[in-house]
Amino acid sequence: RHLISQLRHLLVEITAQGQTVQLMYPDKQRQLLDLYGGSPILEYLRIVAQSYAACQTVAKALENVRKSEQERLQKLDWLKYQIQELEKADLQDEWELEQLATERDRLSHVTQLQQLSYQVYQLLYQNDNSPYDNSPSAADLLGEAESHLRDMVNYDLSLEPILDMVKTAQDQVVEAGHQIHSYGEGLETDPERLQQLEERIIQLKRLCRKYGPSLGEVIAHYEKLHLELDQLTQTGQSLEELELEYALRQQELTKVCEHLTQLRLQAAFKLEQQLTRELKPLAMDKVIFECRINPGKVTATGADQVIFCFSPNPGEKVQPLADTASGGEMSRFLLALKACFSQSQTGCDTLIFDEIDTGVSGKVAAAIAAKLHQLSHQQQVLCVTHQPLIAAMADVHLRVEKQMVEDNREIRTVVRVRSLDQHISRREELAELSGGQADSEAIAFAESLLMQAEARRLGNSQTKISQD
Repeated sequence: RHLISQLRHLLVEITAQGQTVQLMYPDKQRQLLDLYGGSPILEYLRIVAQSYAACQTVAKALENVRKSEQERLQKLDWLKYQIQELEKADLQDEWELEQLATERDRLSHVTQLQQLSYQVYQLLYQNDNSPYDNSPSAADLLGEAESHLRDMVNYDLSLEPILDMVKTAQDQVVEAGHQIHSYGEGLETDPERLQQLEERIIQLKRLCRKYGPSLGEVIAHYEKLHLELDQLTQTGQSLEELELEYALRQQELTKVCEHLTQLRLQAAFKLEQQLTRELKPLAMDKVIFECRINPGKVTATGADQVIFCFSPNPGEKVQPLADTASGGEMSRFLLALKACFSQSQTGCDTLIFDEIDTGVSGKVAAAIAAKLHQLSHQQQVLCVTHQPLIAAMADVHLRVEKQMVEDNREIRTVVRVRSLDQHISRREELAELSGGQADSEAIAFAESLLMQAEARRLGNSQTKISQD
């Protein structure tokens, strides 16, 4: 069932009363003209749709760029401000804050460090002027130990490694004493440098609070700002490039729309001629039909507004179909249009007409019956009707009726379709359609309808044969 539903539009075309209302809309009229024009128009419609989509894509990009330009410029200013602030700070080493703190601590404790370094020097190497005069220095003690070990080695060579260690220790203590002495001599108070350190530390900590929390993260943020700045200033299409591309896309779209308009003008001229011929047998021999193509807003379907214009009677002004056609005229117009599609081989193999004869008189109903029979030569035609003139013209007559049935003690309404034979039952059905009851006069009228329909079918068939 699902597959049949998908394929239905390719197999069956249903024409119902509501389509006469749809015919009044310009969009529907444009669609019908394009279908009537066939593959040349339908294929070029795809080209127009592609060109329109490309143009809209560029237009949207251009609109976004224009809308975001102010926001982009504001963001650029903010990025430049942050970069300038960080560049001024000259950030290079993520451990600078720790190094500055170390130097600050040293400078702020110079006096203590000088005193302590002198004491260490006295303890390690020279103790002449030390308050600890009675205590020898570490170098003196190690020298004394070395002298004793040298004497011991004269008697036991196995002590040479210990002698070497003591000698090495003495050398290291002497070197440490020299270095701590140099360190202490080199210490100087520098209030200006200390002030600079304090200011630099305050600056870096403020940047860490703002962009950090660590100095390494601040440096990473600085690199990220440069990347964002490059993206905003160097990547993507500029406003000028997009404006140029949009102008080119518009030129291309205008060109393909103009070509589509020419194709529609050709199809419109052909449709005017053919539809007028199809309407004349439907009691509209003085009809005037024009398919007007006016400039419209450019869309994916082109730049045309298609309007069906119509004058059913002599002396009447040609006006849009929606403004002038009656219900009966719309029914005939729709039927004639289907005939045009049938002859142009753009329709389906099966046509279903649901009460296409609504609002027409007996004479017009007979003309519609003849047209339906003519259509049946090219396609299978199914017609739902309450007009006896049309029903009599059918090759096969089916009666559709609703009946109430009992199903599991429940009353249901079902629709039944019954085939009528060519004699009594069909005659009675036509009599009921014409007079409401199957009395003798209605039966006689039904008989005459069947005879006339047979004659018309025979005449139409002979005309068809002669045309072939």
